[in-house]
Amino acid sequence: MNSSISLLLLALAVSLDSFSTGLTYGLRKMGMPLKSICIISICSAGSLLLAMLLGQAIEAFLSPAVADRIGGIILVALGAFVLYQFFRPEKDGVPNDEKVLFNFEIKSIGLVINILKRPLAADFDRSGTITGIEAFMLGVALSLDAFGAGIGAALLGYSPLLLAVAVMIMSFLFIYGGLKIGKVCSHLKWIQRMSFLPGILLILIGVLRF
Repeated sequence: MNSSISLLLLALAVSLDSFSTGLTYGLRKMGMPLKSICIISICSAGSLLLAMLLGQAIEAFLSPAVADRIGGIILVALGAFVLYQFFRPEKDGVPNDEKVLFNFEIKSIGLVINILKRPLAADFDRSGTITGIEAFMLGVALSLDAFGAGIGAALLGYSPLLLAVAVMIMSFLFIYGGLKIGKVCSHLKWIQRMSFLPGILLILIGVLRF
């Protein structure tokens, strides 16, 4: 597979959750200023860049062939995990799209933040608009997949800067597009059920790079 195409596919796989998030807010007629979209996109790009720098440090101790194999395995494993999370049976009556992805607690000020895969949970003050710390914490949650994929991508030899920029741009466009589409097309809720696609893309890229 052409390296440019595979880089774009990897950026797409990492960024697709952003579209689902934007669509969810759009369907609920919730607001998200451009500043908040930028914060979320920068979080994803920053997490990916940090992970890729870590991956490059690891790559220095490995031969190119071994690095390629490990990078491919990481992407396949991450993709398999995404599919498992999507298709696994519900537990205790809690839908899979409501599982906790990120938990942040500061007992000293009584702040308990739970960011669920169901993005509506990021609206801590129930204002109907995602701003400030809400955007940052949502960005951190959405960047978790980017961090895992970043290590694998670095071992496969992708450019950290190019991939990070691609992810930032795609995340911004997907969130913005999802918001706009959700607000005018309430019948598109079925798209949210396609959140297993990033897993398939990650597995495909990992297998093709073995």
